[in-house]
Amino acid sequence: MPTRPLSPHLSVYRMSRYTLATSITNRFTGVALSAGLLLLVYWLMALAGGPQSYARALRVLAAPPARLIYAALVIAFCYHLVAGLRHLVWDTGHGLERAQSQRSAWLVVGVSILLMLLILYRALGTHGS
Repeated sequence: MPTRPLSPHLSVYRMSRYTLATSITNRFTGVALSAGLLLLVYWLMALAGGPQSYARALRVLAAPPARLIYAALVIAFCYHLVAGLRHLVWDTGHGLERAQSQRSAWLVVGVSILLMLLILYRALGTHGS
């Protein structure tokens, strides 16, 4: 049987700690967002289940622990979105040099924080004046 070519080992790549940290964090936030979909499915099932089911779900989903989970999901969403855009740029072959990668890692963190603050401002800000 002919042997298949092997993909390069990690030792071939010279990734900086910034690249590794942001890439691993991107994967973790993707897993967190996937787990967060369970809350959405629970809410949709309760909505489809009728008024009693929906009222029970609202009590559960409005509890303080659920609100902490929502905050974590917003943070994960913001980071995952921006880091995903960075990966799309990398797929074009741009930004792969060490200095560019380090700059883009800081940019991902900064833009993620700004996006998160914007979402929090819109969600919690006063809109009635």
